[in-house]
Amino acid sequence: MADSPLTASPYEILGISATASDDELRKAYRRKLRETHPDTGGAPARFHAVQLAWERIGTPEARAAFDRGAPAAETSRQAWAPAPPPKRESRPQARSHGHPGGWWREVYLDSLREWLGVGNSVDDPYDPALVRRVPREIRHSLAAAVAEEDTARVLAELGMGYTLWHDVVAGSEPIDKLDHIVLGPTGLWGVLSEDWGSPVRIRRGEVIGEGIHPDERPVHDLAVRAKNVARAARVRFSTIVLVVPDGAAEEGVASLGKIKGMPALLVERSRLPGLLRAGIADVGVGGTDLFEVRTRLQSTIRFV
Repeated sequence: MADSPLTASPYEILGISATASDDELRKAYRRKLRETHPDTGGAPARFHAVQLAWERIGTPEARAAFDRGAPAAETSRQAWAPAPPPKRESRPQARSHGHPGGWWREVYLDSLREWLGVGNSVDDPYDPALVRRVPREIRHSLAAAVAEEDTARVLAELGMGYTLWHDVVAGSEPIDKLDHIVLGPTGLWGVLSEDWGSPVRIRRGEVIGEGIHPDERPVHDLAVRAKNVARAARVRFSTIVLVVPDGAAEEGVASLGKIKGMPALLVERSRLPGLLRAGIADVGVGGTDLFEVRTRLQSTIRFV
């Protein structure tokens, strides 16, 4: 998985304070190696995480760079600031409406200002060194924004045969929104983009993981939101999709069964365009004309 605002810091992985001495850091690393080594019953993924943590802060130079906010090597972003406007593409892009990630970025900035307190400000609210310090709930709002933006970027590549709506009102509160609606030759798709900063797995048609609160039901929530939009627009969703970063799921595309009468899938982001182009056997727009579905959606959709 790429570096995320929710990714545990090397200090958290090693179970040590960011103010620990170099000697304390070495002792913590050796202890975690023993605890997580597969030969002594540890999980390979945790053992690998400990090794990566040491690579990032194991030397004074690497530690100083990390403390200044240097990003992980696996990410191409220097920070989690909004991406610059896309360059004009020679290939036709999907028609797009709404502002993906915009609502979550507002939540992040408002929460950050409240956390900093009155009279305090920062030059760069997306400085990785700052992001790592803020509470997890605030970091999750930034991770959700980045996840939506990344998904919108790959959806745009679907081409002119597709229409996209982002950040669509789908309930009584702004948070009850549908991140993306995709209409194309393979049907009408309701999409939720998420990043919990850790791998997820499927249990009884729901998605769970270390980063997901036991009371959270993301797939159920997605289905409810899709139903609300469908009812208002008098359309029917072909499929609902929960999108996670590459490497966060055990499979690139996995079935969650039917939720509220709709096929549900867990999909890694890079697999999403191929899925939307190929579609699912015997699933489409149910005989309704695509133009009619688009017209109904355009007349009813509101954005958060």
